[in-house]
Amino acid sequence: MNAIITVVGTDQVGIIAKVSGWLSVHDINIVDISQTVLSGNFVMMMMADLSKSDIPIEDIRKGLDTLGNELDVAINIMHERVFGAMHRI
Repeated sequence: MNAIITVVGTDQVGIIAKVSGWLSVHDINIVDISQTVLSGNFVMMMMADLSKSDIPIEDIRKGLDTLGNELDVAINIMHERVFGAMHRI
């Protein structure tokens, strides 16, 4: 199962390291990643493979919310199919 994870907030050192480290601890593989900084705002989108994760997506969501609060960024996760349906033209 793949999911789309987005991270948005003020740019700061360590965002990618902390988010990818958290995912790694839970056996979540980053399949693809894109990030940029726009006028001091950090924006990252990644596709993650949850198939080997040791926790359900709701717990992943809660953990990423907690991490986002610690980093003062917004982290969202949604199933790849939901994301695709929302952005279909």
